[in-house]
Amino acid sequence: MDDDGHYRDGRSDFIRGAKDIAKVAKKQVGKKVGRSVDKMADEYTKRSYKRFEEEDDDEDYGGVPGNDGGYYRNDSRANDDEGHSDSTEGHDEDDEIYEGEYQGIPRADSGKDGSIDGVTTAQAQQFRDLSAYEGERRKDQEELAQQYETILQECGHGKFQWTLYFVLGLALMADGVEIFVVGFVLPSAEKDMCLSEPNKGMLGLIVYLGMMVGAFVWGGLADRIGRRQTLLISLSINSVFAFFSSFVQGYVSFLFCRLASGVGIGGSIPIVFSYYSEFLAQEKRGEHLSWLCMFWMIGGIYASAMAWAIIPHYGWSFQMGSAYQFHSWRVFVLVCALPSVAAISALTTMPESPRFYLENGKHDEAWMILKQVHDTNMRAKGYPERVFSVTTIKTVKQMDELVDLGDGAAWHQKWRIKLSTLFHQVWSNFLTIFSPEYRRTTYMMMAVWFSMSFSYYGLTVWFPDMIKYMQKQEYSSRTKVFVKEKVEHVTFNFTLENQVHRQGEYFNDKFMNLKLRSMVFEDSLFEECYFEDITSSNTFFKNCTFIATLFYNTDLFKYRLVNCKLINSTFLHNKEGCLLSDVSDENNAYMVYFVSFLGTLAVLPGNIVSALLMDKIGRLRMLAGSSVISCISCFFLSFGNSESAMIALLCLFGGISIASWNALDVLTVELYPSDKRTTAFGFLNALCKLAAVLGISIFTSFVGITKAVPILFASGALAVGSFLALKLPETRGQVLQ
Repeated sequence: MDDDGHYRDGRSDFIRGAKDIAKVAKKQVGKKVGRSVDKMADEYTKRSYKRFEEEDDDEDYGGVPGNDGGYYRNDSRANDDEGHSDSTEGHDEDDEIYEGEYQGIPRADSGKDGSIDGVTTAQAQQFRDLSAYEGERRKDQEELAQQYETILQECGHGKFQWTLYFVLGLALMADGVEIFVVGFVLPSAEKDMCLSEPNKGMLGLIVYLGMMVGAFVWGGLADRIGRRQTLLISLSINSVFAFFSSFVQGYVSFLFCRLASGVGIGGSIPIVFSYYSEFLAQEKRGEHLSWLCMFWMIGGIYASAMAWAIIPHYGWSFQMGSAYQFHSWRVFVLVCALPSVAAISALTTMPESPRFYLENGKHDEAWMILKQVHDTNMRAKGYPERVFSVTTIKTVKQMDELVDLGDGAAWHQKWRIKLSTLFHQVWSNFLTIFSPEYRRTTYMMMAVWFSMSFSYYGLTVWFPDMIKYMQKQEYSSRTKVFVKEKVEHVTFNFTLENQVHRQGEYFNDKFMNLKLRSMVFEDSLFEECYFEDITSSNTFFKNCTFIATLFYNTDLFKYRLVNCKLINSTFLHNKEGCLLSDVSDENNAYMVYFVSFLGTLAVLPGNIVSALLMDKIGRLRMLAGSSVISCISCFFLSFGNSESAMIALLCLFGGISIASWNALDVLTVELYPSDKRTTAFGFLNALCKLAAVLGISIFTSFVGITKAVPILFASGALAVGSFLALKLPETRGQVLQ
């Protein structure tokens, strides 16, 4: 037993000695490795810092900055190798360093809190590096803006810009068409889809809601994946769902297609103006962006003309049984998709914005496009021998955004990560327009956009509704009233319209193959009468009595018989389909199209004036001046007591207010830098559509009640908008940020 005890004590001493030797050896190795790492880090820091200074001094640098471009400067390293050695030697003998655990390089005065201080210092250094990066990026953007303006001056303004003008004009024209489509087809579509008043109201607003979503989404994406690519995607969505909407039969499916179509076309305005502005030199920008606005007017004229030419031709239709019907208004919807299809075809031949490429560090691609612009213009002007003299262009430093997708990740996981990353990038870019630098400008622009849209869209929809109300009032004034008439053995086979029959007696009469429009029979007696093949609209029988009467193939259902008595009367083969309370005749349909055509055409003088004066008097004067004149013109609405007067006032208001819209579009493009331009424009345009929905809902609720409230709302909003517009910075004569 004693031998065993001595053996165990000797074995324990041997193990403790081995542990002590291993601890000392590991500590010495750690010291040497720490010194080597510190020396290598200091050497790398010095080299990086030196290269960083050389890049700052190089003003003509045109390449894409590398990922190692001097972001590793660290001024907080004050200790040399000896300092690190001292701190390392300060460990107690009982301290243990476990394999795989990083203990850091504590400073001499850090003690046990050294690791926490090291983390804090690293975070502070990270913020300093980020601030330095933002400063470098801002400096690059300012230099790029000046150089880019000089390059555009060398490229000139000619064939390339005019070609792009017509291509992007088609996209803007598609946006103008989209606004009018639902309003024109609604009177005909309600027959096919049996639309109630709430359903018609939702169908009228759904386009604006879709465009609101589309403007925000596509505007944000255009700053991340490119103007051209985003515009192609948005127009493709618009074309596909506009095509489908002409064939679907149900209300819900038609509503969804128009919503998706609106989402697609919502990207048109913010992308088109931003895209085109990046090919225009400073002295041409305001004028030619205003000329581009004319295509929105052309879109409205195209929609009005096509509706006028197609919808009233009810013979342009076919049906497959009772389940599928394709009427003339569906042909009109199909034709209205053509501008979007044409824009897609033409846009495939155009390049991406070179400014977008330069903002994203793609120097060579941008240089090739600018050379193409230069050569195209010079050849068209008769100077093919002129050479594009630019060799290098400033590009903006890029922040590394590496995403680890994993080697074994499935394709759907990779796409989910990519989409999630893209969403965060777009959202982060959107939040920057509310940063302290842009916050005041963004809030002011929001107020101006909202006030302009609220008054403009509210009034432009209120005008036609007021005209319809006046038409109904005038129609009602021509109503003929018959009292206590007795009719026996008479056959009615002609249209009866706009009449009221009270306390009449009809015996053995036949009503065959006729239309009843706005007919009312009150307290009347029908005995042994025969109704066959009757089509009615806004027709009612109130407190009437039917004795031994037969209804064959009519649409006189129960709801048209109000408090009536049916004695030995029979209904056979009732008509199927929608029963409408009111149907506009062909003349009224033509009047709607004609009024819309005149209202759209009336903006032509305003477009011309704004284009010619935009670069002469400035954006703010144009915006504020046009808003003030539009505000004054609102007060003339109180004198519009006739249909012709309301049409004239509609044309006057549209012609004046279009100059405000043109100035607002130009101002929005020029107030934000290239990497935030379509994001800001898309957000403001989305707010515009929201204001349009509110304006339309509020203004139309006062039709037939009072004119004072819509007039006060519109004039007040325009006055506020013109006042706030003067607080914005003037951008005339400035390079594109």
